[in-house]
Amino acid sequence: MASIEFAVDDRVAVLTMNSGENRFNMDFIHAFLKTLDEIEHGTRANALVVRSAHEKIFCNGIDLDWFMPLVQAGDAQGIKDFCHALNALLRRILLYPMPTIAAITGHAFAGGAIMCCCFDFRFMRSDRGFFCFPEVDLGIPFWPGMVAMVKKAVPAYKLDEMYYLGTRLTGNQCEEHHIVVKACPGDALMPAVMSFAGSQNKNRAYYSAQKERMNAPIIRIMDEEDPAVLDRATIRL
Repeated sequence: MASIEFAVDDRVAVLTMNSGENRFNMDFIHAFLKTLDEIEHGTRANALVVRSAHEKIFCNGIDLDWFMPLVQAGDAQGIKDFCHALNALLRRILLYPMPTIAAITGHAFAGGAIMCCCFDFRFMRSDRGFFCFPEVDLGIPFWPGMVAMVKKAVPAYKLDEMYYLGTRLTGNQCEEHHIVVKACPGDALMPAVMSFAGSQNKNRAYYSAQKERMNAPIIRIMDEEDPAVLDRATIRL
């Protein structure tokens, strides 16, 4: 089974992450980017849904088992290459030329929760999974661009608690604080997501222009931080 797969259901592209906890390493990121290219250039889809095949986990962030050996070996170039690749994926989702919906089918932690914030809309299970930024306890500070990304999706009054304390939110709490459009029981999540996605019929070029303008401040921050903030010294593991 490929780590990333997709199918098109009546103009809705459904991308499924099949890599266990769907942690970010170079192979996973490249497969994700390749699939996004295939959907954009090889289909007539006008909405993108991203879900996980894992019964409990949507995405658990950086693959530390893969990443830590780079840190321990002092592989500065390998670390920078990974940071560039992860930034490329987050930027791609931010600017993807159609409505994007994260179907948060389980836990979304750390980089996985940050990625969710890059989507235009989020739905989440109400009966399983937490949404959490645990970086404050992991000793991995957000890059400036990541701070801008989460501000896009999380209200300021709740973000301080999540960012500084690593507070975990359930799906229902995420709906209460308008981080997700709707929280649904597991068996109702994908029907709700597909109904929402299927109702979208936006012109790709116009939608892309809207996203570029809406997300321009985030992209400027990402451009300014690169490559200075991607130095090994910013990663305190």
